[in-house]
Amino acid sequence: MTYSYPTNRTLSALFAAITLFAGFGTTQAQTTTNELVFNNVSLDSGRAGKDGAIYRFPSVQSGVDALVKITGRSSSKVTLESIDLTSTGWDKAFQPQVSYNDGNTNSAADWWMEFKVSFVKAGTKTATPVSSFNATGLDLDGDGDKLNEYMSFYNQASYTLETNTKLTVTSLLDNLLGSLLDLLTPTAGKKFSGSKTDYSGIDTSVTSLMVTNTYNNTNAFTVRTGAKTTDGSDRTTRMYSMYFKSFTYSSAVVASLPVKMIDWNATYNNNNSQVSLKWATTQEINASHFIIERSADGVEYADAAMIFANGNSQVLVNYSYNDKIPAGNSGILYYRLRSVDMDGKSTMSDTRIIRLGAANSNTVKIATYPNPVQNELRITVPAGWQDKSVVYQLVNTNGQTMKTVTTSHAGQTEVMSMSQVPQGMYIVRVICGNETGVQAIVKQ
Repeated sequence: MTYSYPTNRTLSALFAAITLFAGFGTTQAQTTTNELVFNNVSLDSGRAGKDGAIYRFPSVQSGVDALVKITGRSSSKVTLESIDLTSTGWDKAFQPQVSYNDGNTNSAADWWMEFKVSFVKAGTKTATPVSSFNATGLDLDGDGDKLNEYMSFYNQASYTLETNTKLTVTSLLDNLLGSLLDLLTPTAGKKFSGSKTDYSGIDTSVTSLMVTNTYNNTNAFTVRTGAKTTDGSDRTTRMYSMYFKSFTYSSAVVASLPVKMIDWNATYNNNNSQVSLKWATTQEINASHFIIERSADGVEYADAAMIFANGNSQVLVNYSYNDKIPAGNSGILYYRLRSVDMDGKSTMSDTRIIRLGAANSNTVKIATYPNPVQNELRITVPAGWQDKSVVYQLVNTNGQTMKTVTTSHAGQTEVMSMSQVPQGMYIVRVICGNETGVQAIVKQ
């Protein structure tokens, strides 16, 4: 949405709580959630508009404040114009205004700004959970020509759309920005993209442009506000409105996210030639099973084991499996975990790398820096590889090779451009003859 709409702040916004479903087309008892009020914002710490800045919304509910942190942006061309626009929209909503390239672009572009919303005890920074709330993205539309807005929400329990929604939904497994732990931990979410049509006003009755995300017993969540153009546009300053309440959809469709997984780890036990794989879930809805996938090269994966899921749970459930290393495998193994629900839909974890013994002559060490990286990655190879033919590969966590650089006379350090590589976790794989070096990196 643009920022020139007439104000709706004096209009009444009393709506009944929506009726939720356990899955598409399956009715569930009506759910009551807390309405949260976002207004009277102030800068709590950091530099206004810059990454790391934290803003405080006082008394979003009794005894609870909300801290909104700018955790990152897609590029330096993305600017925060206002943390909470008050001249239009809804007084109780969180309404950031974000601009790309000073409001216009001459070419196709895709940009976003990321916010982490945390709930704390009033007047403090002590985390406190909110039992249940909704975060509704309003008026996701376009510029009437070549631009469309989108919002990405992460770790929601479910989301609600109109049956005839004009939004497109994309599943996400992102490495969100923030602490190093956040960078290394992929987080499931959904991206809701509007059409290029420009709809007038920020109207809460136009449910086909809205999505309501439901959170349960949560003290923090992350949202990205963004837009995409297929060509030039002079309307790249956009306003986003998140209203923390329920709305009535005329024909609601609710989707529950089946599995929330944490602590996916792999460790090697040289004594018994096994790899110990452990993971845990904090939520399971109609979950069926997990498939452990193994690869010797990070590209071609095979099923190593299947573990049945608990099925339905809202508490911590721990899983483990010991994988016997197949005969003939040496050097490096790659593991990933597929979560499958009762409908056959699945999501994939990030990749874990196991080095099989330091004495193996086929496995060598390489050095990469800086890590995390933004623009240029420097890869240093062993002295014995210099002046030889060396292949440098950048592989994503799905095993896809994103970039390949080959040199017939390798120097000590090769520079790989990362400026056009999306944010996330990657594997750098360097090959010289029958030797391979591997290093995990993070692109910010």
